[in-house]
Amino acid sequence: MLKKMLMVAALTMVGASAYAVDTSQVEKSIELKDGSTVYIFKDGKMGMEDKYGRATYMESGHVMETKDGKKIIMNGNEIWRVDELLHKNHRG
Repeated sequence: MLKKMLMVAALTMVGASAYAVDTSQVEKSIELKDGSTVYIFKDGKMGMEDKYGRATYMESGHVMETKDGKKIIMNGNEIWRVDELLHKNHRG
């Protein structure tokens, strides 16, 4: 029984570390006109945070306007990566 519990704990730790997002993977963040923020990761994929600080869905290919009036196109939808960034200090 103890061996089974240790195995489950070990597998859980390995699985959790595979999903951890390192903040160094964020190349830059861009504020949008509506108050939301787009994170661009080093692999070129993007994720979005709404104006309330929540990771939010944005369809790939959607055109967004930055705070300074430029247009950018959403590439990917890395909502899980943004969620991990926003909650990195809140999960055990």
